[in-house]
Amino acid sequence: MNVEIRRGSVRFVERERGRLSRHGFSFGPHFDPERLAFGPMVCHDDHVLGPGLGFEEHAHEAIDIITWVVSGSVVHTDGTGASVTLGAGECGVLTAGAGVRHSEIAGPDGPVRFVQVWLTADDPEAAPAHAHASVVAEPGAGLVRVVGDGGPLGVGVAGATLDVVRLEAGEVLALPVAHQVHGYITTGALLRFSLAEPLSAGDAFSLTGQPSYDVTAAVPTEMLIWSFA
Repeated sequence: MNVEIRRGSVRFVERERGRLSRHGFSFGPHFDPERLAFGPMVCHDDHVLGPGLGFEEHAHEAIDIITWVVSGSVVHTDGTGASVTLGAGECGVLTAGAGVRHSEIAGPDGPVRFVQVWLTADDPEAAPAHAHASVVAEPGAGLVRVVGDGGPLGVGVAGATLDVVRLEAGEVLALPVAHQVHGYITTGALLRFSLAEPLSAGDAFSLTGQPSYDVTAAVPTEMLIWSFA
């Protein structure tokens, strides 16, 4: 059994003109042999891009890329012919498979913040594809499935699911029970609970072989929770 708390303050930070990226795992020149992956998750990034700026066209293969927009909008285009603007509360899944080129540029009306996760795909030779969906997650609704079994979007990793939850201050959530669980606070904060001192936006936690825990929102809070069977 293992529990890890990863504070936002210790993420690897990368700054370029019009871009701030906070990497949850080793990335590029930021290498930590203890921070290479969590199950199939090999990248967990929190990006802020200035209007009209971002990641120009580049290539990926053998991974599934999941993008959740926290605020603002990002324009995604790729070699499958997909061209879509994702706004807050929307999610996109890009199957890179045998290889695809794509770009992500902030919309013209203001900065965008999005969380992006890369998962090692079960089939590295899958045909590239892109899909997206809007998600309604109201306070009191509990976990709302975004990706995986029961959700509007699929992913090429067996047993992987992504849920989003929005909590009012004082609302309690029972975390999922799975072989591996990764939670990330996009906005808000949690009260002290059995795993840690209070957690704030940008903090993450991972559970391996643990029972469910209850967490309580200190203020209105949004969390993204991955579960891996």
